[in-house]
Amino acid sequence: MNAIVTGGAGFIGSNLALTLEKQGVRVTIVDDFSGGNFENIKNFRGKVIAQDINQVAWDSLKPVDVIFHEAALTDTTVTDQKKMMSNNVEGFRKILHFALQNRIKLVYASSAGVYGNEPAPQSENGRLNPLNIYAYSKLVGDQIALQAMKASKMLIVGLRYFNVFGLGEKHKGKFASMIYQLAEQMRSGKRPRIFHDGEQMRDHIYVRDAVDANLMAFEAKEGGIFNVGTGKATSFNRVIEILNEVLGANLSPDYFDNPYGFYQNRTQADTAQAERLLGFNAKWSIEEGIREYLTALHDLKSKKAVSIKV
Repeated sequence: MNAIVTGGAGFIGSNLALTLEKQGVRVTIVDDFSGGNFENIKNFRGKVIAQDINQVAWDSLKPVDVIFHEAALTDTTVTDQKKMMSNNVEGFRKILHFALQNRIKLVYASSAGVYGNEPAPQSENGRLNPLNIYAYSKLVGDQIALQAMKASKMLIVGLRYFNVFGLGEKHKGKFASMIYQLAEQMRSGKRPRIFHDGEQMRDHIYVRDAVDANLMAFEAKEGGIFNVGTGKATSFNRVIEILNEVLGANLSPDYFDNPYGFYQNRTQADTAQAERLLGFNAKWSIEEGIREYLTALHDLKSKKAVSIKV
């Protein structure tokens, strides 16, 4: 089988590309390395095309059985609407056109950001209310995909990721998951900084589960757009409790005021549709995911600031 993974040097893309390669799939990564990192794919031995998705000569990559489209500008603080829409919408449109013209299965990354602050749990059939240009770009992508599904009857699957965490996100810096950021603060002995009063909640899903959702999407018998989450919301206060347990620390939160007007107060996936049509159900609890993640981080970085209980 031949697969393309766009954004394959990024967080979810690299985890997916490496998993596919281990399964014997011939994988081509397309990534311009503007948001990815070579360290994520040092063990990858397939083909790498270092180009912007808007510049790739897609027809030269045939034959292709499936495209996993993970490439995107994901910085939610970007206010350059033209740049965001060009990257996330027009780039997606080119990939979609290539897939449709060649009858290639397409699995692409959407985002729970399309729900904004709609009441939890957020459902695929509920109201969509993006709060920033990034989330809006993902909404437009979903609309384009839905139109193509109806017109072509092709297998196109959109995955609305909730809050993914795990190995491969370090390069994202301040845009990495809050689990990573809080863990790094605490590993260095600092009190973890979170918005007052720490009861904001997120549906944190481990990257291994996000990869499984992609693999199940490829095997799906019908297309659609599906939430990829655990179905459970965890407060940041609870995340800090878990981190303290795993790190063997006892650091209390350092609360500060939220400066953002577009902040989502609670994300929680309605997972019924993904369970029914994809067979997807997250296997990793947040506690299990954090423990494995931080153990792996500790092994990679060999830090001695805080000992990890394993």
